[in-house]
Amino acid sequence: MEQLNRRYSLHGDHPFIEPSDFAWTRQLALHTEAIQKELDALLPQVERLPNFQDISPDQAMLTTDAGWKTFFFRGYGVECEGNRRKCPNTAKALELVPGMSTAFFSILAPGKVLPPHRGPYNGVLRYHLGLRIPASDDTCAIRVDNEQRSWGEGESLVFDDTYQHEAWNRTPHWRIVLFVDFLRPLPLIPRLLNNAMMAIIRATPFVRVAARNQARWEASFYG
Repeated sequence: MEQLNRRYSLHGDHPFIEPSDFAWTRQLALHTEAIQKELDALLPQVERLPNFQDISPDQAMLTTDAGWKTFFFRGYGVECEGNRRKCPNTAKALELVPGMSTAFFSILAPGKVLPPHRGPYNGVLRYHLGLRIPASDDTCAIRVDNEQRSWGEGESLVFDDTYQHEAWNRTPHWRIVLFVDFLRPLPLIPRLLNNAMMAIIRATPFVRVAARNQARWEASFYG
């Protein structure tokens, strides 16, 4: 299936894809300030936000400490209603993303490094909107395949996470992006097959366990 997705991808098969290829990225970036305000309201409680591996245990291969915090709005199609109510402007802005599968605030602590890895399935592409970026140089960056990029606040990146990639924040400040996975644009028949594969993935323990953990965390957080 991955070979089929690469062959028929409407935006080619590249580590990074130009954000301007997707009209919605410009529209979503216009909401940066409103999203930042909701994010900033959360940050006094950042230590209470869940570590990624606490929501998705499979992430323990990448992180086992408190250096990668999350605040989910959707995970493989499962809505996170409490968080959406907490950040209504962010939730509204995310409606601009066609085929959105997953969305959350991805929060890297000072000094946090994510080792080289690849995503599980290339039926989605990944989008980052820079929200709080302490540096736009080698100290805070992402490498996908052989290409390295940095984030900027209010700026977008789109990439294929099934290329080997790594990210790091070697600064004394938090690095925060809006992290979105969306369905890879494909012609009709490959798109239908991809939709079927995504439905299968949503039914796996990988997703069901994460959904339960997220619901349990929201119940505790909102009391």
